[in-house]
Amino acid sequence: MQPRRRFTLSLPGGRNLVLGDRTVIMGVVNVTPDSFSDGGERFDPATAIEAGMRMAEQGAGIIDVGGESTRPGAAIVDEAEERRRVIPVIEGLAGRVTVPISVDTYKAATADAALAAGASLVNDISGLRYEAELADVVARRGAAIVLMHTRGRSRDMYQQASYGDVVSEVLDELRESMAFAAGAGVAKDRILVDPGLGFAKEAPHSFEALARLDEFSELGRPIVVGPSRKSFLARALGARVAASQRDWATAAAVTAAVLAGAHIVRVHAVEEMLQVTRVADEIRRYHRVDS
Repeated sequence: MQPRRRFTLSLPGGRNLVLGDRTVIMGVVNVTPDSFSDGGERFDPATAIEAGMRMAEQGAGIIDVGGESTRPGAAIVDEAEERRRVIPVIEGLAGRVTVPISVDTYKAATADAALAAGASLVNDISGLRYEAELADVVARRGAAIVLMHTRGRSRDMYQQASYGDVVSEVLDELRESMAFAAGAGVAKDRILVDPGLGFAKEAPHSFEALARLDEFSELGRPIVVGPSRKSFLARALGARVAASQRDWATAAAVTAAVLAGAHIVRVHAVEEMLQVTRVADEIRRYHRVDS
């Protein structure tokens, strides 16, 4: 277990988010009718706003609002519909919570509108590979961006889940995303990285990426990990387990992520996973590094 590097993330409006002292919980608010996790429970804006407020009260350090399901095989949502879903929620949360709001999108137009509405971060599952213009929006708005690793689109990502060394290849592809962001003018201190567990990765790939998460510190940026309720966890159980019943499995993955150096964990069950991260953080605090 290596010491976790401390970062100060620059956000719009002169705000800073300090990462590294304690693991930050990113609470997931899906404003979609077809989420794999909650099945559209928060599709209504008022319900989604209430959920985000509750997550902030429970200890979430970031609220992540998304309007398009990115589960394998999910349908693509056009920009107008995505904005219709997420903008009222972001506007509603911006006046009610003090923690930063993230928009989970790969679309430049949606990100631009969300940042204008009060979001501070863009959580891009594509690592700037779907819409290159997104980098320009992030740079112009002075926002932070999570560059996640994936290959292909939701309909064919598993067809591209072929690796010689999954961690080495994911690292190389994240470096490409970081270089592209920098070339568009995104400041380095506004970039975060995410290995993309479950995205264009079979279960063994995701488990290996999680087991070797410490290697992602080579990128020199804060590490975001999103294992929450994903199907690769169910495969380890040897039985069919519904997504809503995977929080115990998620807790194990979150613990592993924190011990391996994750700065942010993206989860659905904020209150429960806050307890998990606090204990894992304490274990980290008492770990002695050999001199």
